[in-house]
Amino acid sequence: MWIDTHGHLDAAEFDADRAAVHLRARAVGVTTCVIPAVAAANFDNVRLLAHAQQDAYALGIHPLYTPQATDVHLAQLDAALHTHRHDMRLVAVGEIGLDGFVPELNTPEALAKQQQFYKAQLKLAQQHQLPVILHVRRSADLLLKGLRDTPVVGGIAHAFNGSLQQAQAFIALGFKLGFGGALTYDRALQLRRLATELPLSAIVLETDAPDMPPHWLYRTAEQRAAGHPQGRNEPAELPRIAQVLAELRGISLDALAAATSANARVALPRLQ
Repeated sequence: MWIDTHGHLDAAEFDADRAAVHLRARAVGVTTCVIPAVAAANFDNVRLLAHAQQDAYALGIHPLYTPQATDVHLAQLDAALHTHRHDMRLVAVGEIGLDGFVPELNTPEALAKQQQFYKAQLKLAQQHQLPVILHVRRSADLLLKGLRDTPVVGGIAHAFNGSLQQAQAFIALGFKLGFGGALTYDRALQLRRLATELPLSAIVLETDAPDMPPHWLYRTAEQRAAGHPQGRNEPAELPRIAQVLAELRGISLDALAAATSANARVALPRLQ
């Protein structure tokens, strides 16, 4: 059995066949998907979807949505975390973090706002005693500094692609590291090396559906220009992604499923 620790199943890309996506995931043994919010506007959507599908959810404001975010949205997050504090399907504050890749988010003013919302949401996670799901894109060191300033009860560094030293720093702070479709590419040498060198106890699996497609779903710019749409990722792809990792580590698929599912429950205890 598998746990997909990160999938945006409320995304518009799934509007036409969301029920079928859910059934395909269950058919291949993906028993749970964690659905993280990205903005206050979709707090209710992810919660209702998680309950309808017997999945789990997280509430937070994604760094890509901080330009439009206000203190009112932070207050809404605080209120939602309080209102649903006894909801065992609410497993984390997330998706939160910092993005160092998108140029318009890295002007001095935009980066300051990203950091303001990251720190504020860490404080909410601390107050509500919840783990966090972190967006880590060219931002690992700044995220680690925030965690040292405002300690939380662990969580997941989603789509991790930093250095071994940074990985070890997250692990020391009680975090698991999320791996998904990116490691299926032969050219992802650093990521593959990281996924094999880290202790198995540090790894959780994710799809980031509908994004982060594995290599068999990826379409090049030329293919897209010729009319072939980019492949849509979904939780049912998780076992095939896991097969790549199992082969890299030289372990059985069953052993990987058991270990990564146990790790997910450690990172997000309400999954128990």
